[in-house]
Amino acid sequence: MAILSLAGKSLWNRRLTSALVVLSIALSVALLLGVERLRTQARASFANTLSGTDLIVGARGSPLNLLLYSVFRIGDPTNNVSWRSYQTFAAHPQVAWTVPLSLGDSHQGFPVLGTTEAYFQHYRHGRNQSLRFAEGREFTDVFDAVLGAAVADRLGYSPGQSIVIAHGVGAVSFALHDDKPFQVVGILARTGTPVDQTVHISLDGMEAIHADWFGGAPIPGLRLSPEQVRQLDLTPKTITAFLVGLHSKTTIFRMQREINTFAGEPLLAILPGLTLQQLWDLMGLAENALLVVSGLVVLVGLTVMLAALLTGLNERRREMAILRAVGARPGHIFALVLGESLVLALVGATLGVLLLQGGLLVAGPLLEARLGLAIAGWPPSRHELLLLAAVLGCGLLAGLLPAWRAYRYSLADGMTLRL
Repeated sequence: MAILSLAGKSLWNRRLTSALVVLSIALSVALLLGVERLRTQARASFANTLSGTDLIVGARGSPLNLLLYSVFRIGDPTNNVSWRSYQTFAAHPQVAWTVPLSLGDSHQGFPVLGTTEAYFQHYRHGRNQSLRFAEGREFTDVFDAVLGAAVADRLGYSPGQSIVIAHGVGAVSFALHDDKPFQVVGILARTGTPVDQTVHISLDGMEAIHADWFGGAPIPGLRLSPEQVRQLDLTPKTITAFLVGLHSKTTIFRMQREINTFAGEPLLAILPGLTLQQLWDLMGLAENALLVVSGLVVLVGLTVMLAALLTGLNERRREMAILRAVGARPGHIFALVLGESLVLALVGATLGVLLLQGGLLVAGPLLEARLGLAIAGWPPSRHELLLLAAVLGCGLLAGLLPAWRAYRYSLADGMTLRL
């Protein structure tokens, strides 16, 4: 401890150089831990988005694309599923429940999902957790809307307010369904999933706002009021996808094959967990590349420390000679320089952790609002602690060369003093 205290005082005498070294290490550590935190928590967030669903069914195409647009609201479907096909499998004896999903519209950049009451009954996230209401209730009327927590927080909505849905999924839209406003009747509790970023309406509501539209545009000369729309048959002709829960897990693969070979229209059924694993396999190379780059940045920071210690050795020979004169042994000089490298690495790593926590406090809400990623700030994971230990170990190793050179200088200077 005495050596570390002396090392700290020595570094304080060279505080400008030491501060720059500490800052370089801190920035590299913050980057390394930030990449690791984003990687692991993005995986956890994706994995927790959907649970308890056996199959996701959509139009035939890419399994990854089906998973991304139906669950994570990323991308667009290649085609829709006919209502007749949906009803065929909803009535299948092996099927316990289904949840239809209809996408394609938005509200101020947030996706709008048309579904049924079954969504609130059967949708599960995390460890089989059901959706809960923070305020209000589920929709019962054609023009009722239920908001995700992030939508309500960011736009400042509460039950009773009116909202207007826009055609299309862009952040800015000039095609508004402003003649058929919706009333907010409920706000879901926060889940940390894309549910928080979604406006939920009924399938009837989705059909109602498009009753006087055709081919993605209003029909010229036709404008139906909400009261007129209520009198129409609002059964949808198509939906985007649907979730399936089976009575028995043993029938999953047989049911998947039956859907994939359905003669009525080309459909695709995927297992969410298996497809998500394929996504991680696809992203694994990019994740490892990011970690390698972050590790190289840490190496650069430690190299800066090594250069600063080596550069200062010649200037400190008088200091070391004085220490020898007052009784310090060469081993003490070796331990002093090694202690300085450990103090620099320790302070830099600590500051890097603090920078990361501060960055997450600022950027965390933005990541959650824009990407639906809830990145926790504290405490660090076991793997992050191992990375910190590795950084400190590398810092200690980086100090061996300047410590050895200081040891040799102190031997030479000690002999000169004795002569």
